[in-house]
Amino acid sequence: MENPLLLFPQLNISASKDKSYYKVMKSTIKEEAHQASKSGAKQKRNRLSLLLQKSEFHEGDHLGKPGNLTKAASVSPEEAVKWGESFDKLLSEKAGLDAFTKFLKTEFSEENIEFWIACEDYKKSKTAHELLPKAKTIYETFIQKDAPKEVNLDFQTKEVTSQNIQRPIITTFDAAQNTVYRLMEQDSYPRFLRSDPYLNLVKGRNPSRPTLRRRSRSFTVNDFQGVRPDFTDW
Repeated sequence: MENPLLLFPQLNISASKDKSYYKVMKSTIKEEAHQASKSGAKQKRNRLSLLLQKSEFHEGDHLGKPGNLTKAASVSPEEAVKWGESFDKLLSEKAGLDAFTKFLKTEFSEENIEFWIACEDYKKSKTAHELLPKAKTIYETFIQKDAPKEVNLDFQTKEVTSQNIQRPIITTFDAAQNTVYRLMEQDSYPRFLRSDPYLNLVKGRNPSRPTLRRRSRSFTVNDFQGVRPDFTDW
């Protein structure tokens, strides 16, 4: 008679026509599937726990960010007071320019200061060869119709600038830059001086740190042990 083929040496199970072989096989498969399912569920619980921990400690990170225009530790009250002397004084200092830029972002009008900065950089070009690519970039970004960061210019100023862009010189964007400068000086600058973050800098106050918010603890049965219900109000 032929020797049976040994399929699972570790279990000493040989292939036979006996039904016990199929029972062992079925039991082994079920056990492996059960173990795999338990392992997968455990991994999911671990990932979920880690995600909840991260969301707990970072949930409040965004709180107060729009008001935190600049680090108070890096700006003295005396320096902040000088920013209120004139708009030109504010833009002439890096910390003031940064603070004002962040303020404009809270008002969704940062394209104005970005255009002004681009024009300042443009005027620092040392050769005519540098002017053309910079002028093209500024025009396509801030001035042409439907530009991604189109600034608010009157019709005449926009037309003159569009014509001058063909042969750019150092003063090509002067009219447009002056228009945007006056707009910020008369509109955004006064609001910046009245904003709470700026007033806090003047008073030497640190921006309030966001509180760390945690998930509230769920009640359990033990929380209610020993507590007798009061039915007097029913």
